[in-house]
Amino acid sequence: MKSKPPSVIIVGAGAGGIATAARLAKRGYQVTVVEKNDAVGGRCSLIEENGYRFDRGPSLLLMPEYFEEVFAALDTTMAAEGVELLKCNPNYRIYYADASPPLDMSTDMAAMQSVVEAHEGRSGWERFLQFLVEAGRHYNLSRQHVLYSNYPHVWSIVKSGMIRNTFRLHPFTSVYARAAHYLKSERLRQALTFASMYLGMNPFEAPGTYSLLQYAEFVYGVWYPRGGFRRVLDAIHAISTRHGATYRLNTPVSHITLSADQKTATGVQLTTGETLTADTVIINADLIYAYNHLLPPTAYSASLTHRETSCSSISFFWSFNTTLPPLESHNVFLAAEYKESFDAIFHEKHLPAHPSFYLHVPSRVDPMAAPPGCDAVVVLVPVGNLDPSPSAPPHTATRKSRPEYWDTVVAQLRETILTTLAQRTGVPDLRAHLVHERLETPLTWREKYNLDRGAILGLSHSFFNVLGFRPKVRHPDIRGLFFVGASTHPGTGVPVCLAGSRIVSQEIIGDFEGGRGWGWDGGVARGLGLMVVVVVVVAVLLLGGLVLGVGWPPVWLWFRFV
Repeated sequence: MKSKPPSVIIVGAGAGGIATAARLAKRGYQVTVVEKNDAVGGRCSLIEENGYRFDRGPSLLLMPEYFEEVFAALDTTMAAEGVELLKCNPNYRIYYADASPPLDMSTDMAAMQSVVEAHEGRSGWERFLQFLVEAGRHYNLSRQHVLYSNYPHVWSIVKSGMIRNTFRLHPFTSVYARAAHYLKSERLRQALTFASMYLGMNPFEAPGTYSLLQYAEFVYGVWYPRGGFRRVLDAIHAISTRHGATYRLNTPVSHITLSADQKTATGVQLTTGETLTADTVIINADLIYAYNHLLPPTAYSASLTHRETSCSSISFFWSFNTTLPPLESHNVFLAAEYKESFDAIFHEKHLPAHPSFYLHVPSRVDPMAAPPGCDAVVVLVPVGNLDPSPSAPPHTATRKSRPEYWDTVVAQLRETILTTLAQRTGVPDLRAHLVHERLETPLTWREKYNLDRGAILGLSHSFFNVLGFRPKVRHPDIRGLFFVGASTHPGTGVPVCLAGSRIVSQEIIGDFEGGRGWGWDGGVARGLGLMVVVVVVVAVLLLGGLVLGVGWPPVWLWFRFV
C-alpha cells in the first residue's frame, strides 16, 4: 500500500514561501499555504487603481539566473509561464546635488568607458575593469559557497571553501572602501556603492562582498517583468497549484502548535481558533516576529529583537496626469552629504535633511503601468527603522510609534522630493499634475507584513548576521519547524530568498526521504559552535595580520570581531 505523502504547512506566501511550496508540491507533498493578506507575494505586491500600477516592494529584477533556476527545477521556464522580462537601458540614471548632467549606468561597456574616463581619466577604465573582476569574484564565490549551501551551525563557517576564500570575499572592509580602492572620483564611488541599499545597509558598513551587486548589474543587466514584479511570483504560485498546493488567503496565524513536550511542531492555530495539522511547518513570515509572537518566548527570541536590522522606508506611489521625460525607468537622486545621510539613517535613526532617494517609473519600460500620456511613479526614501539609537532621547520610541509623527515627516518629505525633482531634472512644478497618492511608512510596513521594527529587508547582512551566525533554516530545538525568507539564511532580496527555498526544500526532503536524523541537541550545538567559531575567528585575524605584514591585529579588531 502506498504511504501517505508528507503534509506541509507554510505560513506566509512571500517569494520564499511560494517557491518552497512549488518545489515540495512538485515532489508530491501535501502543501497548504496560509497567508494573512488578501494576495500572494508578500512585499512583492501590486497597487492598481485608475489605470495606474505600482510595485509596492521590489521594482527591478537582478540576478536572473536565480529566477531561472526555480523555473528549471519545476520543469518549465519563465517564458513558458508567460513571464516576459524587459531590459532596462540604462540600468540607472543618477542625479547629483549640483547642476551637472546626470550619469547613466549601463551594460553597454563602450558607453561606460566614456563615462568612467570622463571622471577618472584614461587610466580609470582599467581600474574600473579591475573593480568588476573583483566584484565578479565575490559574485561567483558567493554562489558557490553561500547562496546554495546550508550553514546549519555556527561552526559551519569552517567549511574548507569559506576558510580558503574568506579574504577574497573582503568581508572585513566595506563596499565603499572596495570602490575607493580602485576609483578616485567621488561621483563614481557613490554610483558604485548606493546599491547596498538593496540590502537595507549603509555602503560605508556593508561588507565588501556585496560589490557582487554591481557585477550583477553590469554583466547580467537590470530587468523589469512586464505586468509588474509580482508577475514572476504569480507564475510560481500557478505552478504550485498545478502540482496540488492549496492557498488560504486572509488567514492569519495565531501561533505554531507544538507537541506536549514542546519539541515538535504539529501545525498551526489560526486566529479564528481553527487548528491545522501537518508533519512539517515552514515559516515564511518575518522571522523575528515569528520567534516572538508565534512561538513560546525564549532568551534567543528576545535576543533577535536587539540584532542589527536593515533600514525602513517611506514609499510614495504617485499618479501623474503628465509624463516626466527626463526620467528613466530607474533613477537615483543622491544627497550632497552622501556619507552623512547614511549616518543619519543607520546611526541616528532619523530622516536626513537632504535625503538620497530612488525613483522608479514603471511606465517608462512597461507602458501599461499608466494611462496614455501619464506616468506612474514610485519614490522610495530610506529612513531609520522604529528602533531608536542608544543615544536617542527616551521619548523617541514612543514618538516614532505615533501616526502623527510620520504624517509630519511625510508632508515635509513630499515637498523636498517635488522640489528636488524640479531642480535636478528641469521638469516644471509637478504638484498640479499629481492626481493621486498612496504611501507606506515604517508603521504601515510593520502593520501589514508584521515586520519587526518596520525593517523592510529584515536582519542586516553585517558580518555576524550571515552564514552560520544568521538564524538557521531549521529551528535548533523544535523538530519539523523550518524558516525561509529574508531574515534566515542565506539572506534578503528576492533572488536570495528563492535560493533559500532550494536549501530548505532539500532539508525537508532529506528528513522524509533520506533517513536523516535529528542530530545534536540545539543547545549543545550552539555551545560547541560558539567555542569553535571563536577559535576560528581569532585564527583568521591572526593569519590576516601576518599575511598583511602588520603582525598582531590592532586591538580594535579584537573587540569588533571576537
